[in-house]
Amino acid sequence: MAGKPPCPTQAVPPPLQLSFSFSPSLRSQRESIPQVEENRRWRKQVEESPLLRPQWRLAQRTRGWSSWRSQWPFTKARSFCKTHTSLFKKILLGLLCFAYAAYFLAACILNFQRALALFVITCLVIFALVLPFLKNLLGKKLTRGLKPFENSRLKLWMKWVFAGASLVGLILWLALDTAQRPEQLISFAGICMFILILFACSKHHSAVSWRAVFWGLGLQFVFGILVIRTDLGYNAFKWLGEQVQIFLNYTVAGSSFVFGDMLVKDVFAFQALPIIIFFGCVMSILYYLGLVQWVVQKVAWFLQITMGTTATETLAVAGNIFVGMTEAPLLIRPYLADMTLSEIHAVMTGGFATISGTVLGAFISFGVDASSLISASVMAAPCALALSKLAYPEVEESKFKSEEGVKLPRGKERNVLEAASNGATDAIGLAANVAANLVAFLAVLAFINAALSWLGELVDIQGLTFQVICSYILRPMVFMMGVEWTDCPMVAELVGIKFFTNEFVAYQQLSQYKNKRLSGVEEWIEGEKQWISVRAEIITTFSLCGFANLSSIGITLGGLTSIVPHRKSDLSKVVVRALFTGACVSLISACVAGILYVPRGAEADCVSFLNTSFTNRTYETYVCCRGLFQSTSLNGTNPPSFSGPWEDKEFSAMALSNCCGFYNNTICA
Repeated sequence: MAGKPPCPTQAVPPPLQLSFSFSPSLRSQRESIPQVEENRRWRKQVEESPLLRPQWRLAQRTRGWSSWRSQWPFTKARSFCKTHTSLFKKILLGLLCFAYAAYFLAACILNFQRALALFVITCLVIFALVLPFLKNLLGKKLTRGLKPFENSRLKLWMKWVFAGASLVGLILWLALDTAQRPEQLISFAGICMFILILFACSKHHSAVSWRAVFWGLGLQFVFGILVIRTDLGYNAFKWLGEQVQIFLNYTVAGSSFVFGDMLVKDVFAFQALPIIIFFGCVMSILYYLGLVQWVVQKVAWFLQITMGTTATETLAVAGNIFVGMTEAPLLIRPYLADMTLSEIHAVMTGGFATISGTVLGAFISFGVDASSLISASVMAAPCALALSKLAYPEVEESKFKSEEGVKLPRGKERNVLEAASNGATDAIGLAANVAANLVAFLAVLAFINAALSWLGELVDIQGLTFQVICSYILRPMVFMMGVEWTDCPMVAELVGIKFFTNEFVAYQQLSQYKNKRLSGVEEWIEGEKQWISVRAEIITTFSLCGFANLSSIGITLGGLTSIVPHRKSDLSKVVVRALFTGACVSLISACVAGILYVPRGAEADCVSFLNTSFTNRTYETYVCCRGLFQSTSLNGTNPPSFSGPWEDKEFSAMALSNCCGFYNNTICA
């Protein structure tokens, strides 16, 4: 059907043309002569400022010239701000820095001890900001100064001199330091034993990189001396552990509001699992800000230049200090497809040998020593690389030998709030996974113990459990870590539970032993040991620090297979060896702790302590009462006699009466 023909008398209007030409005659019909002159002046400014032309055209289409002219001051101010944005940022940054400097000085002047944490944080931030400038300023000079050492012969001589000096220093240190504590030599023999076992199981004996092995063990040992032996390192990590505990206690504010005070205080799930969510949120924020990437890259760079490992494997192992064994491979996701089997083995070993920062908070909430946990996680990184290159040496040509390293991108979130929300959401899955594993493994362990007990009763063996079997099988290995023989059965149980079940269950049991000791429970009750010594606690904390258990095999294979599915067969070849190597890393870390551990703090003044009135049992109460029992001798029907510091009979008799009110002893009878 044909449309209606257009009317021939109607003309199509021409399109609207916008230009900078003004019609004074047309405008003069509506405006006075002064307004025309003023508009000409505005027009001239528009013609001289190209940035204003688009805005003027838009105003001409919509509101007209007079409306645009009324907004001219705001438009000009906006244009000025855009032009000088960088200047305004520098001025604002300068004012903020000046204000913080004034605040920092005021805090330090008023009470430096109170402001010590602020002082440490400020120094670390300043160091991180100044480091790139120092690198650009002095990097070339240092490179020129080290050029003479590039001579192959001189370099070889320097290596031999350094190796000889290190060996002599180690021998002298062991001879002098262990003179008073010979039990430390057992821990050193344990390190040698584990290294020999790994070398015997090595994939390629002749290709072992002994530089990586000795550098990794040396770095672990030096770091252990710094943290355990020196007052500065010990106090620093003790302070760090206390701050982490204080920081994690803020979880109670959120969990109490959601679940209530009663559940948070009494139920384990509402105590430990919210900490995982809180810590996951914080780690996500730090990753978004780039702090995690910066620290990981610095640690990886140091390990790479000292141990001679490749960039990708070093970065993944360094990342395991902060993130889990499934998250760390994501840092090198684009490179996994081209990595050699030895490099993949190193990545897996790093995951098995360390714990993530998220579950670190959960372990601390159990009551495990925070400084020992942090030290163990950091010390495991160089040792994991060292033992990985011992168990599975590199025999292929790697594509990632460049010393420049691998760049880590920042988080994909658009702001801090999104990063916090994503971190908390992702941590929900981890918390649910932890809860499910605890329920499942504890139930399975109870069933296994019931089955073993039934089988044992059939042949008149009472009390046969999985823990008892582990205590016998693993007792020699635990003894070589430096644990006293009386504590070996209990520590062997914990190591067996960690490897065959789960590290959460093992740490929970360790915290129960620690709580018994701190609450002053007797060490032996009806011939059964109730807790382990402080030295055994420290060694056990190091030995349990890692994800090396049988259930982690599936987690690791599942995570890596999802990233590189075409290398599933390669991953399956090395995962069991990596699990064994990761377990040995934790055991060697425990041996290092056994070598270096010495009791700290002055011994309790038991005479003064028992002279005070005490109404509850503590560890100090038990130690002092045990010393009093050992210093007391019975004389038939005569009053007991006391020796040593307890020669004051009247006071000692009163203290003995108080101790007998708490503990059972033959002296009390």
